Amino acid sequence: MEYRRLGASGLKVPALSFGAGTFGGSGPMFGAWGTVDATEARRMVDICLDAGVTMFDTADVYSDGASEEVLGQAVKGRRDKVLISTKAGLPMGDGPHEAGTSRSRLLTSVDDALRRLGTDHIDLFQLHAYDAGTPIEEVLSTLADLVQAGKIRYTGVSNFSGWHLMKSLATADRYGYPRYVAHQVYYSLVGRDYEWELMPLGREEGVGALVWSPLGWGRLTGKIRRGRPLPAQSRLHQTADSGPPVSDDHLYDVVDALDEIAAETGKSVPQIALNWLLQRPTVASVIIGARDEHQLGQNLGAVGWSLTADQTARLDKASEITPPYPYYPYHRPGGFAQLNPPIPMNGGAGTCP
Repeated sequence: MEYRRLGASGLKVPALSFGAGTFGGSGPMFGAWGTVDATEARRMVDICLDAGVTMFDTADVYSDGASEEVLGQAVKGRRDKVLISTKAGLPMGDGPHEAGTSRSRLLTSVDDALRRLGTDHIDLFQLHAYDAGTPIEEVLSTLADLVQAGKIRYTGVSNFSGWHLMKSLATADRYGYPRYVAHQVYYSLVGRDYEWELMPLGREEGVGALVWSPLGWGRLTGKIRRGRPLPAQSRLHQTADSGPPVSDDHLYDVVDALDEIAAETGKSVPQIALNWLLQRPTVASVIIGARDEHQLGQNLGAVGWSLTADQTARLDKASEITPPYPYYPYHRPGGFAQLNPPIPMNGGAGTCP
């Protein structure tokens, strides 16, 4: 397993991390991803550690806290061998103090997460979404206090826009608060919006990407192909509307290219899709999930090899879409592109300088 620096921090994280969203299996919004119990979770953690996957990501809203509880049980007795990443900020109920990132909510959320995880610290604590109702100074000062107290060690965000993140970083610099070192983002071969603004921002400001849903909300598992209907058991029938949209034509173009490269390499479609992400600039770690040990083993096969430059270029071309204004002039040959050279691939290392 390759280990990469997380943004501009000194923390090294594995190129693949494990997402514990399938742990627990309860709750209306984030409880339908899987029903992994503590016994099975412990076995999955065993497999991950054997493969060098040492970071495990969860959130308070996953199965109404059950994901954190199951993860805590699964790593019990080997806490010193793992990094735990969790998130807070999305609604945990209908009450006025059960959502957002106010000082009150953050203090309570961190203490609740520590209790559920059965640990005394969180290695990476992330805001699950931007809270427009709470001053950035209040958020950052609270996180600084939590870092000072030893309850969290590094901070990050998830699902922020460019201006959300940049304003937060500027505020941190102004007052001397700890800077965010990670941005957990959606990024895949069928969802490359991250590249338009957040990727160059991450490189310039030292914020590493942790990629969620790297298989495009389940569209790049190898089960969907041109002319082949979606399997009846696919979760996409229930979840497609809640995930990032993808047109059928674009999806099939990408899958066709993946199939060609799968035939050349002997690798599976999801392994190729994951490997492509691992070569992208600013990507520190790709979060893989699994509902069982077989699926986990398949996803772990995405490391230890690399796509060729030609194969990468073909995937780039098949998955390319026209950026919206104001980004497209900067990507168009003969437009503003000469003023903004492309971000170097950095030899596939993917970390920010």
